[in-house]
Amino acid sequence: MSTPADSIEIQNVVASTGIGQELDLEALAEDLPGADFNPDNFPGLVYRTQEPKAAALIFRSGKIVCTGAKSIDDVHEALGIIFEKLRGLSIPVDEDPEITVQNIVSSADLGHNLNLNALAIGLGLEDVEYEPEQFPGLVYRMDEPEVVILLFGSGKIVITGGKRTDDAETAVGEIVKRIDDLGLLG
Repeated sequence: MSTPADSIEIQNVVASTGIGQELDLEALAEDLPGADFNPDNFPGLVYRTQEPKAAALIFRSGKIVCTGAKSIDDVHEALGIIFEKLRGLSIPVDEDPEITVQNIVSSADLGHNLNLNALAIGLGLEDVEYEPEQFPGLVYRMDEPEVVILLFGSGKIVITGGKRTDDAETAVGEIVKRIDDLGLLG
């Protein structure tokens, strides 16, 4: 029998890094095939990698945010490609720039429908936001690990705010235990 933890899938990893120097984004947009730069809409240059699929938001300050990757390894690989492209344009990039994971978004399925009204009360109103007229999910702020869990009546959940891949596993285990302790699981 599969458990909710078995259903966890990483949907997005967001990480940041920097090359420690200012960049001329107009020139970079011309020299980097496939780059999108429209400063009227967004201050950064967007460069997408296909394998792995990710997008890098490159800012004038030299800061780079990588988003859309499905794993931490994919983040490192995508940023490695970008660092090589920049080096190929004679932009000095350290051998191994520090990459910091900012957010991991995962999804999972608890395998049972949930009574969100009962959960909103049972989980404690101080940690819960639930306004079904505004948004169909219950927002639960967990302290350990420090993540936010969106719970839906279907039993599907989204875990956001994690910094490590095992944060989602810990959060799912904890939320299943809390819901079960309340007698609200299935």
